[in-house]
Amino acid sequence: MTTRINETFKNLKQTDSTAFVAYIMGGDPDRVVSQKMLNALPDNGVDIIELGMPFTDPAADGPIIEEAGLRSLKAGTKLSTIFEMASEFRKINTTTPIIIMGYCNPVHHMGYDLFSKKAKASGIDGAIIVDLPPEEDSELREAFNLNDLALIRLATPNTDKNRLPRVVSGTKGFVYYVSMTGITGASSDNLNSVPEQVHKIKQASKLPVVVGFGIKTPDDAHKISNDADGVVVGSAIVKELNEKGVEAALGLVKALAKAVHK
Repeated sequence: MTTRINETFKNLKQTDSTAFVAYIMGGDPDRVVSQKMLNALPDNGVDIIELGMPFTDPAADGPIIEEAGLRSLKAGTKLSTIFEMASEFRKINTTTPIIIMGYCNPVHHMGYDLFSKKAKASGIDGAIIVDLPPEEDSELREAFNLNDLALIRLATPNTDKNRLPRVVSGTKGFVYYVSMTGITGASSDNLNSVPEQVHKIKQASKLPVVVGFGIKTPDDAHKISNDADGVVVGSAIVKELNEKGVEAALGLVKALAKAVHK
């Protein structure tokens, strides 16, 4: 499964392009609309998809993503729904990587082995578990390795040079650099430090570095794309989908992708 991630970055590098990574909350506002949005992302310029797993207590998420998760849960979304959405997507697309993103509680509740097997069977390529630190992820990482899935870790502006090797060790696919401290969707005051941080992480990991959090506009995305291997936008897309619907959200996705791809 990690082959899809590696191939995506390899192909983009050949054209000197940056990956555009779009986040949507699975099941928001309901399964039908969310599936329609998911299926349309690649045709609107998305290279890698982050599919959110809703959770009742999303500590790292701002109000936009938190409310999206609550809408999703109200519509009946479960972890099994996320796997079903990925499986449905794979019927029409076998090349675009899907990374699921969320919190450890539902994963732990399902069991790491079963979660990994279901993720692989549904065509998912990896996961970002935002509240599972390197010191506590060995069991999940082992299950992921057995199923050829990428466990992607987060580096932040507070990750110092002593901790960084621990963070990137065992990471597959790419490293996700959180360009700000705080919650998703907030304004970033740290975008100017991205080039230095990306260089530091690449030296430590030798993996592509994808930058997210606080990137809202095509101008923001274009600026980050000059230094990062990938640019993530989530809250702005989720907000557009909620307020204006699928077509408007896809219009924003297309504009962001154009800015990232230069």
